[in-house]
Parts: sequence; structure tokens; C-alpha cells
Amino acid sequence: MAGIITTASHPKALWPGIKAWWGQVYDEHPEEYSKLFDSDTSSQNYEEDVQLTGFGLAPTKSEGSGVAYDSEIQGFTTRYTHVAYALGYIVTKEELDDNLYEQVSRRRAAALAMSFRQTKENVGANIYNRAFNSTYTGGDGKALCATDHPNTTGGTFANKLTVDADLSEASLEDATIALMGFQNDRGLLINVLPKSLHIARQEYYNAARILKSVNQPTNANNDINVLRANNVFPGGAVLNHYFTSPHAWFIRTNIRDGMKYYSRVGISFDQDNDFDTMNAKAKGYERYSFGWTDPRAIYGVNGP
Repeated sequence: MAGIITTASHPKALWPGIKAWWGQVYDEHPEEYSKLFDSDTSSQNYEEDVQLTGFGLAPTKSEGSGVAYDSEIQGFTTRYTHVAYALGYIVTKEELDDNLYEQVSRRRAAALAMSFRQTKENVGANIYNRAFNSTYTGGDGKALCATDHPNTTGGTFANKLTVDADLSEASLEDATIALMGFQNDRGLLINVLPKSLHIARQEYYNAARILKSVNQPTNANNDINVLRANNVFPGGAVLNHYFTSPHAWFIRTNIRDGMKYYSRVGISFDQDNDFDTMNAKAKGYERYSFGWTDPRAIYGVNGP
């Protein structure tokens, strides 16, 4: 709803007797995007992360023969182009003069700050919301979660189940077994472990039963819940209110240089008055980027 805030925007504010004004500001969820990404700062227009492969396995050397020499290869490049976000409002002098309710004016600044916070939450969550959409690709040309991420040296790897599955003890075991077998680009095993499980609100109670039950939640034999007993997810289940797919779920791993948030310009708010109209102006500005570098940092399943 674009436009200038005038006395016509809320005519009730010109008259006494209003008990309460509501709807401008509500309590918000605590910050959630920081649970999905590792944070960094930037001082330039964009940042680039470039893959560099290691070496392969050492071959045998027969007596008298020469040593085999390997080389390293530059692989995929991921670019983080920072995006600017700005929003403001204009209030006429007449509205400021005639508005009898100071709290209405005071809450405008809080409402603007809320808009910026929720914008960042939505932008960050959309990286996950589009994780299975091949239209949104990373440095390797694939969606965030795919079964055919290419290796620079040949072959592919998967960071999602071949057949999507609902969140359950069995599907979590399948996913964690798969990610613990991750290899680097040269086929060497790497130490990849699950850190946290990320879910939408629709899976909140299901995830709690799966991870927190002492015994298997769907087994009458009192078998232990190994996910809990072995503390497979030290970060637990993390609810994100901005996920749009109700049954998709994601495992963040311990891989560095994976899910990234770059802050280019921190949030700032300014206000001024127009000389001719005497209208008051307030605005906010922020610049940042979200994305991913190494897909091994996440394992996602688009639960049906």
C-alpha cells in the first residue's frame, strides 16, 4: 500500500475517546535466519568463493620407478552479489499536528523495523524454500539439494534422498548414513556429521517425538531411540516459521563454507523533513546476500 500518511489515513485519530490502537506492531519470533547460515561481512560489491581440489590417493611405487605427481584443479565459483533493501514512510505535517494519539506515531518506527527484520528472514528462508527448484542454482549449476551435484574431477554426489520421504526415524537414519559417507571432489572420505534438523511448524511435534523420545516412538518393543541416545543432532530440531513447504526437512552438517550470509551494509534508519511540504520522512536501508557454497553443508528432503 503505497502513499503518504495523511489525516484521511486514520480519521479516528483526530478525535478523542479511542481506548486502544492495535495492528501496527506485534511480538515477533526470535531471530531465525542465523540458525540457517554462517555469518560473515563484506566490504565490496560481491564476494566469490572458489573451489580448489585436493589430491587423490597415493599410488604404489615400484622399486626404481619415479614418483607420481598429482595436481590441484580450480573448480566451481559461487558469487554472492549483495542486494539493497529499503523502505520508508511519509507523514504530512497536518497529520502530525492533528493526531491526538502519540502512540500511533511512535509505533511507526517499530513497525518499519519489523518490516526489515521479516524481510531478512524471508530472503534467508527462501534459499531453503527453493532448495529443490532447479531454476535456482548454485555455483555447480544445480539446485541446493539435488541427486546429481557434479564433481570437478568427474562423477556426482547427492545431498538428498533419491526418493523423498516424510520425516521419520527411518528417513533420518537413511539421510545421516548417506551424509556420513560424503567424499571430497577427489573421492576421499571426509568427516561429515549432522548438527541440527530444520523443520517447518507443521513438523514441530513430529520432530520432537522422533528426537526426544527415550524409546523408539513407533515401536512397542521398547527399543532405544538411537538418535537421542547417540545425540546424533546436537543442535536438536530447529523450527523455522518462514519455511513454505510444510513437510520439507533439512539437516545442517559441520561442513565449513556451506550456507552463508554476508552483511554488506548494516541496517540504518534516518528521518528528515521536506522543506516545501513540511512532511516528515523516515526510511531504512540494509544490504546483504544469502546463498551456499558447498552443498555438502546441507542434506534436504522434500517430504511429500
